[in-house]
Amino acid sequence: MPTECRVDFYVLAASAPSAGHLACRLCLKAWEEGHLVTVLASGEDEARLLDELMWDFPAGRFLPHELGQVDGDVPVAILSGSELITTTRDVVVNLTSEPVPEPARFRRLLEIVPADKRMREASRIKFRAYRNLGLEPHHHEMQTF
Repeated sequence: MPTECRVDFYVLAASAPSAGHLACRLCLKAWEEGHLVTVLASGEDEARLLDELMWDFPAGRFLPHELGQVDGDVPVAILSGSELITTTRDVVVNLTSEPVPEPARFRRLLEIVPADKRMREASRIKFRAYRNLGLEPHHHEMQTF
């Protein structure tokens, strides 16, 4: 298991595409680099939306994924926020308002911060929580992607 987790916060501008689209793009990039990814959706509705997006992402292609816990080498697992992440995954994309428990279990933690004011405040709390665990989060402003 990794001992050092890199945490990245991707802050969406109001004019940027949706958090779901950025999650798909980040998953695609991680998969192409050979990683196994878990996406934590804020609930079942968001998980189903991500499932639909990945069926044709990028346009004309399919991002291999499954809803729920997966075994083996399925590149992307989409979980609703209440499900626990297995440690066989090395990258986590977090769309929930809660910090990921024990982030040091993973190589990368990608936090997507929507333009919504309430979600931005939740992300500030997550940022501080990760710092309190000794991690040094990185910050990226996303106008477009």
